[in-house]
Amino acid sequence: MKTLCTTALLVALAGAATAQNDCAAGKTLSDGVLTVATGNPAYYPWVMDDAPASKQGFEAAVAYAVANEMGFADDQVTWVRTSFDQSIQPGAKNFDVNLQQFSITPEREEVVDFSLPYYSSAMAVLTTQKVVEAGATADVASLKGLIWGADANTTAVPMLTDLIGPDRDPLLYGDNVDVTAAMQAGQIDAALFDLPTALYLSAVVVEGGVLLGQFPADRSENPDQFGMLMEDGNPLKECVDAAITALTESGRLAEIEAEWLQDATSVPVIE
Repeated sequence: MKTLCTTALLVALAGAATAQNDCAAGKTLSDGVLTVATGNPAYYPWVMDDAPASKQGFEAAVAYAVANEMGFADDQVTWVRTSFDQSIQPGAKNFDVNLQQFSITPEREEVVDFSLPYYSSAMAVLTTQKVVEAGATADVASLKGLIWGADANTTAVPMLTDLIGPDRDPLLYGDNVDVTAAMQAGQIDAALFDLPTALYLSAVVVEGGVLLGQFPADRSENPDQFGMLMEDGNPLKECVDAAITALTESGRLAEIEAEWLQDATSVPVIE
């Protein structure tokens, strides 16, 4: 009886695996292989050490999780490099899917396809080491007392009101370049940016830049959402969407996000 049950289980598992592989059969650029694109170079925390095949980094880990869910083993995933601008142009692609922090927008969807979102961007507080040393902490009570700056042409002002409710009206600027310049000059203490932008600004633009904390994406009314980019009309989209849905429902995507965009970046979550 035990042998029969074991055999039946193996047959069922094999059938499930076959069905999973059938979703992508004949739909990839190379049969039996999923070709994934990333940037050249690819940066932390999306890909660690510019080595996507290591599965280290948020987007590298997501790529392998999606591939596995679709029935591809790790050694059936191959990587290519593309520029951001090149990838969002219409026309044939040298990849099946591309992960490069592509925001899903109606304009882009006219020339390329996107998967369902694999990431909804958190809003992060960018400040400087001087402000932190003066006592600013990653809690709303502390954030209320800071002097805030914002690009007057974006949704940053209503987000500040909804998420923080500062004691003073934010100082408004013409663009984000002016906002970061004001922070460098000590005119403002902090500003809100989506997490990817804040990571870049703190590392490259703002001297002594610090990410004080991040608000969960579900606290924002219209969070920036990233999707896997594909050639327009790609028949693989249905399979990719099904894989992302499964990973979302199982909680696996949330686990990957916590590992690479919270723990690895050491940016605390502001509750």
